[in-house]
Amino acid sequence: MSQFLQRPFSFSPPEGGRADLLVIAGEHSGDEHAARMVRSLRARQPELKICALGGPLLAAAGAQLLHDLTASSVVGLVEVLKNAPFFLRLSAATLRWIDRYRPRAVCFVDYPGFNLRIARALHARGLTTKGGGKIRALYYISPQIWAWKAGRRFEMAKHLDAMAVIFPFEVESYADTALPVEFVGHPFVADDYESPVSYDGAGPVLLLPGSRRQSVARIFPVVLAGYEGFAARHPDRAAVVLYPVEEIKGLLGQILQSRPAVGASRVRFQQTGAAVAAAGVLTSSGTMSMHCALAGIPGAITYRTNPVTYFLGRRLVKVPYIGIANLLLGEAMYPEFIQGAATPGSLSGELAACIDDPRRRERSADQAERLHTVLRQPVSGTAADWIARWLAK
Repeated sequence: MSQFLQRPFSFSPPEGGRADLLVIAGEHSGDEHAARMVRSLRARQPELKICALGGPLLAAAGAQLLHDLTASSVVGLVEVLKNAPFFLRLSAATLRWIDRYRPRAVCFVDYPGFNLRIARALHARGLTTKGGGKIRALYYISPQIWAWKAGRRFEMAKHLDAMAVIFPFEVESYADTALPVEFVGHPFVADDYESPVSYDGAGPVLLLPGSRRQSVARIFPVVLAGYEGFAARHPDRAAVVLYPVEEIKGLLGQILQSRPAVGASRVRFQQTGAAVAAAGVLTSSGTMSMHCALAGIPGAITYRTNPVTYFLGRRLVKVPYIGIANLLLGEAMYPEFIQGAATPGSLSGELAACIDDPRRRERSADQAERLHTVLRQPVSGTAADWIARWLAK
């Protein structure tokens, strides 16, 4: 039975009986980006009533958290199908809340599998402006239509009022639609950005298996085995494993206990957010890979998913890399080891190259500078500026 099937819902009414904005962010990265936006919004308009389906960072930023959506994030066709009853109930509860309390705007943050269904349903019910209602439907952080399912852009243009993107090339991806799209800058190159990672040639290595249970369960064992092979030649080099929440830490601990040869004394767990300096990294393809790339930490990407999901994905995805830094640079800053290519031997070899080859660090530092240049193109304003303009209309 699905781990989410029996989880109850209890969405609270908005404090004071009204909401100006509902934010829906289903992943830890979306929670992080949306929280920055909400903090900025509340700093300039403290009277705004903001509710969220998101995570702990949105709550800490001042949004009224209706449900921790990050706790139930899944990815991949097979994983979504397994949990379909849960997501149907979640969608129904979300639509009921929006219908009852009628926020002035809904801001969807990434998480397209869930968010685009909600946007379509709100339009069909006549609740959003393009469906004849009064609720603005806004989308922050575009789905990766440039990688797969490009045709979604026309449906999005039909249902959404506006889109804000964090990569400059994404504006052109919507040029043949009527959807207003603005580049609002990448949060990781904002002036107030504080990176959670930095490079230190004498530091430990980072092991970053992701933030979802399914990904961690598939990726961490092989990453750990890769570190084990590396540590046999570098016994003085410890590892730091970052985790987003205690539930994931527990899973990581179970996997570590199953490999006693690694030695718990060599591996330290640290919650994401506290700064750490590292000499190399093995990472999943998610948000943390961008933090590491921008910091110039040499490393590699590894990815494993359900075999059926991977089989279908290979036929749908139209880009040469899964790591966004690699895509932005047009080259493999981080070599990618996917599915069967992700072996303990290949990963231990990559870690050794990161530590032992000074040219690897020099190349990573150069590529990090180029990444910053790509992302620091002129913007129309911040994400908070964009939301504020639409709320004022």
